[in-house]
Amino acid sequence: MALTILSGNMTHAGRLLADSTEAASPNATPAAVPGIPAPKPPVPTMPTTLPPIPTVPAVTIPQVTVQPMPAVPAITVPQFTVPPMPAIPAITVPQGTLPPMPSVPAITVPQVTLPPMPAVVVPKVTLPPMPFIPKVTLPPMPSIPTMTMPMPFLAPPPSA
Repeated sequence: MALTILSGNMTHAGRLLADSTEAASPNATPAAVPGIPAPKPPVPTMPTTLPPIPTVPAVTIPQVTVQPMPAVPAITVPQFTVPPMPAIPAITVPQGTLPPMPSVPAITVPQVTLPPMPAVVVPKVTLPPMPFIPKVTLPPMPSIPTMTMPMPFLAPPPSA
């Protein structure tokens, strides 16, 4: 996959994968095949150490004199007297007399005798025996050869 990204097309990546055997040297040029473009030069290796970071010059901030904050005048709230709350007159509820509740006559429920429930007859169902199903043995699964493929974007192992 990385070869596909780095190379110009899939054919070039396939040729690089095919030529990366022990017999082929890494600097050998593959044989020219009509219709397939010539391989690109190998990608140069990156240096393992980086140059030191240049020092950043110290920045001096000029001192600024700020005028003092003007004094805020004190706010005086005038004092005033609130008139007293007027008295609420007492409310009188007239007393009323309700008439007596009329008596409810007793309701008598007549006794009813229900006839007996008729017997429910459930017919007996007999199923025929299951037909014999022969046991089927499957042929063994063909073995798939194991291939070790490099994982280009595999996450690093978790730290212990």
